[in-house]
Amino acid sequence: MPAYLNALSGKGVHIITVNDYLAQRDAEWMGQIHRFLGLTVSVILPNEFGGQHKTAYAADITYGTNNEFGFDYLRDNMAMSAEDLVQRGHSFAIVDEVDSILIDEARTPLIISGPAEQSARWYVEFAKIVSRLEKGELESGEGDYEVDLSKRTVAITERGVARVEDRLGVENLYESANTPLVGYLNNALKAKELYKRDKDYIVTEEDEVLIVDEFTGRILHGRRYNEGMHQAIEAKEGVEIKQENQTLATITLQNYFRLYDKLSGMTGTAQTEAAEFNKVYNVGVVTIPTHRPMIRADQSDVIYRTEKAKFNAVVEDIAERHAIGQPVLVGTVSVENSEVLSQMLRRRGIAHSVLNAKYHAREAEIVAQAGRKGAVTVATNMAGRGTDILLGGNPEFLAAAELRQRGLDPEEAPEEYSAAWDDSLERWTKLCDDEGEEVIDAGGLYVLGTERHESRRIDKPAARSVRPPG
Repeated sequence: MPAYLNALSGKGVHIITVNDYLAQRDAEWMGQIHRFLGLTVSVILPNEFGGQHKTAYAADITYGTNNEFGFDYLRDNMAMSAEDLVQRGHSFAIVDEVDSILIDEARTPLIISGPAEQSARWYVEFAKIVSRLEKGELESGEGDYEVDLSKRTVAITERGVARVEDRLGVENLYESANTPLVGYLNNALKAKELYKRDKDYIVTEEDEVLIVDEFTGRILHGRRYNEGMHQAIEAKEGVEIKQENQTLATITLQNYFRLYDKLSGMTGTAQTEAAEFNKVYNVGVVTIPTHRPMIRADQSDVIYRTEKAKFNAVVEDIAERHAIGQPVLVGTVSVENSEVLSQMLRRRGIAHSVLNAKYHAREAEIVAQAGRKGAVTVATNMAGRGTDILLGGNPEFLAAAELRQRGLDPEEAPEEYSAAWDDSLERWTKLCDDEGEEVIDAGGLYVLGTERHESRRIDKPAARSVRPPG
């Protein structure tokens, strides 16, 4: 309704979602209503030509991700003529998961870059050098370098400098001619000590280093650490070192969204950041009560002396719930921890699904079935956005999976698929309803968090009720 009302002005409405799948899905679903009311609807997707984006922005309502809107703004600022501009102003925006985009990622810069001169040889050389250096205790004076995890800094000691100079065959590492080498050294040390595999980044089967978002646990496709940091990590992991880039244009998401005349959004977890929304964006936060009474039972934290003891207790708790058929959704804060827990569950013979940055392509499919009887789902704090957890299972996903197994494809054989869909959906809906009653008798969906996140808002449960289908 707000999108329709503001689109009547003819200035264009931007609806921002967190990923391309949701942008395309929402444009198809809701676009039917807007078109019926006489408006034009479009969606901007990555890897399209500028002309396609210009046509998309000309529509009354335009769907897309925060990154695509931001990058189009940067490209407009680099355009050589007015004819090359694609955006036509910033009148009104509706932001989905507004806390994630406007708070968590607010200071994340969007950067358009071009190739810069570099030598991959030095990244590899310094990765070998620092692998032989010994870490010392902070302020002890011993060791080749010191690490301060609280400040995320590394500092080479005099002993370490001597070893590096000996390896490189230079007399003074800090001579002006050797200044670039100091940068390679610092990045190599940071890559070794501060950037951890399966926590800060993952390495794909194609030997590509991809950043993992610390707040959502999702892979940040297309983003790379700057100032040679990404290349240092690639050298550390022994994969192909891609060319370093120099910045041609940049803007933070915070500054981009402050361009809009009117800004709005929605999420389940914004109240804790109400003051920041008001101060930075001059918008208020309104809490909308749940449609049905809250039925979730929240328990107090349990603290363990060691991480091993905690994970052993987590596995025991999961095993007890799994034995009586209660579905369990387990939250972890990193890819590494989710895989440690998964390994422990495998040793206990407990069947489970894992949802983390390595399996993002199956995100919706995994989350959709987290409410089935006896299901165990281990997840990082990826929300499975746009997918409901229904007690007893999601019949639409199950019906689609069944038809795929039967070799039916909605695009290749739309008529056959459509003819089989209703029967399959009706059968799975009945099965899921019956199973949902059994899940309720077993206690409903059991959500188990294994540790606190750095962001208190992620740990603060949204006021949502869990109900069976229907």
